[in-house]
Amino acid sequence: MSKKNLIFIYPKLYTFIQTEIKLLSDEFNLVSINQNWERKILLPFNLIRQVIFLVINIRKVDTILISFGGYWSFFPALFSNLLGKKVAIVMHGTDCVSFPEIEYGNLRNPILSFVTKKSLQWASIILPVSESLVYTENNYYSSKTLRFGYNYHLSNIKTPYKVIHNGLNVLDWVRDNEIIRNKTSFVTVLGKGKIKIKGVDLIIEVASRFPNSIFYLAGIENVKGYNIPKNIICKGRLTPEELKVLFNQSQFYLQLSNTEGFGVALCEAMLCECIPLVSDVNFLPTIVGDSGFVLKKRNSDMLVDLINMALNSDIIHLEQKARKRIKDNFSVNKRKKMLLSVLTN
Repeated sequence: MSKKNLIFIYPKLYTFIQTEIKLLSDEFNLVSINQNWERKILLPFNLIRQVIFLVINIRKVDTILISFGGYWSFFPALFSNLLGKKVAIVMHGTDCVSFPEIEYGNLRNPILSFVTKKSLQWASIILPVSESLVYTENNYYSSKTLRFGYNYHLSNIKTPYKVIHNGLNVLDWVRDNEIIRNKTSFVTVLGKGKIKIKGVDLIIEVASRFPNSIFYLAGIENVKGYNIPKNIICKGRLTPEELKVLFNQSQFYLQLSNTEGFGVALCEAMLCECIPLVSDVNFLPTIVGDSGFVLKKRNSDMLVDLINMALNSDIIHLEQKARKRIKDNFSVNKRKKMLLSVLTN
C-alpha cells in the first residue's frame, strides 16, 4: 500500500523537528520546504516562497501538519481552509504566551498574535504538547496570579484540540556508567537570550552559596550583565552527543523556567538519570512527578533549601525513577501512535 503525501511546515529544522520527520516518514511521504523563519529580514521572501510551494503542492495532499503557530502557519492554514484540506497545528510554547515582564512570547507582537489567531481559527485541530498551552495560571514568578495559554491570550478559538505530549527516543539518551559523575554538579540547557526565561538569573544568585558545586550552562558562551561566580561554567553550543556526555557528568538538572511549554531538554537529562529540580510552572511538575524536586516560588532562599534537600536525597533511587518517569510517559512511540491516529483518521 502506497504512502499518502503530507505537507509538513516548520519554522526551523530544530533537533526535535528532525525527530518528528523520522516519526512521520514511516506513514507518509513528506512534502516540506526547509526555511529559516527566525531571520526577520527574510520574512517577505519566505512568505513568497511558501505561497509558491503551496500552490504547487497543496492539491497533492489531504492533510497539512504545521509545527508552531506563527507567520509560517498563516497561508498553509488559509489555503487548507479554502480548499477543504485537513490542517493540524502543533503548539509548543512561545506561540501560546505573552509574558512582557521577561520580554517573552510571540503573542506580545500584535501582528504575530493576529496571524497565530487566524491560523488556529482556520485549523481543523490544534495539537498542544501540554495542557498548559491551552490555559494555565501560577503564582511562581510573583504574588500576582499570571495566566497563559492561547485560550487566554487569544479570544474566540473554538477549534477542537488534543494534547499530544512530546516524545523522546529513550535509546538515544542513556546513562553511561563509564563516565564519572560529579555528585554535586548541576546543568541547565538554554539558548541565546534566554537567561530570564530559563531562570538562570536565579541560579547566578545562589551559586556562590554552594562553592563546592559546579553549575553548567549548556547552549551559551557567556552571561553578559551579571557578576558570575567562578563555579558557573558556560559550555557553549553542544552537539547532541556532547550534551549527552555533559548530562552523564552532572548529577542534577535545573529547569527553573518562568514559563515552559514542555521541557524536552529536561526529559533528555532525566533519561540520562539526572535528578530534576524544576519551577512550579506549566507542565514541569507533571513531567518530574515524584522523581525530583519542585521550587514553589521564584525565591533564592527557597532554592537554596531545595538544592540542599536534593544534595542530601536518596540519589540512586531518584536517578532510576527519573529515567523510568520519561520512559513510561513520554516515549517517541507513544507520541507517534497518537499523532498518526489524528492525522490518518
